[in-house]
Amino acid sequence: MKSNTIKTLGLLGLLASIIVGVGEYFLHYSPQILEHSEHYAFFDFVSIEHLQIGHFLSVIGLPFYFAGYLHIYKMLQSGNENLARITLAIGFIAFAVGGIWIGSRAFIGTIVQLQKDIPPDTYQQILNNYTELLEILVKALRVIIALLSITFVTTILKGGTNYKKWMAFFNPITILIVWVILGRLLPFFGKHTLPILMNVTHFILFSLSLYQYQIFQKTNTK
Repeated sequence: MKSNTIKTLGLLGLLASIIVGVGEYFLHYSPQILEHSEHYAFFDFVSIEHLQIGHFLSVIGLPFYFAGYLHIYKMLQSGNENLARITLAIGFIAFAVGGIWIGSRAFIGTIVQLQKDIPPDTYQQILNNYTELLEILVKALRVIIALLSITFVTTILKGGTNYKKWMAFFNPITILIVWVILGRLLPFFGKHTLPILMNVTHFILFSLSLYQYQIFQKTNTK
C-alpha cells in the first residue's frame, strides 16, 4: 500500500471521529445531561432538530471509522501480520456494533419526548426493551475495545511495527479510562466530552497514529 494511502486512511479515521463526535454531541448534549442521566431523561432537553442533525451526521460519518482501522492495520502489519489482522477485525466489529447503537439514539430520544402521550406501563416497557436490546451494546463495545487494545499493545511491544513503543500506552481503552476520570473530576469539562467519549478517544488515537506515521516516514527516508 502506498504511503499516501496509509496517511489518507488515517485522515479518514480522524474525520470520522470529528463528524460522529459532532453528531453524537447534537444527539446527547444539554446543560442538564449530568443531572438527568437516569432513564434517558436527558433527551427531554435535546431539541428534535438536534436529534435529527445528530442522527444523520453520526450515520454519515461512522463508515470512515473502518478506513481508520485499515490505517491502524497497516501501521501494525510489519510487526506481526496475524495480530494486525486480529486488531483490524476487532476494530471492524467494534464499529459495526457502535453503528447499530448510534443509529438508535434519535429514535429513543423521540420516545422519551413523547412520554406524556404513552401509558406509563407501556413507556417503561419500551425503555426496558431498549436497554436490554440496544443500550447493552455500549457494554459490549467497551469489552470489544478492551480486547482490541490488548492486541494493539501486544503487537507494538513485540516490535517491528511503524509505531514507537510508547504508542502502546495510548491504546483506546487507556485513553478512554483516563478521559472518564478527567470528566468525573471536572464536571464542566466532563459534560461536554463524556457524551462523545468514544469519538474523543479515537480522535486522540488517530491523531497520535498520524504523528507517528510522520516520524516513521522521516526516519525511513533519510
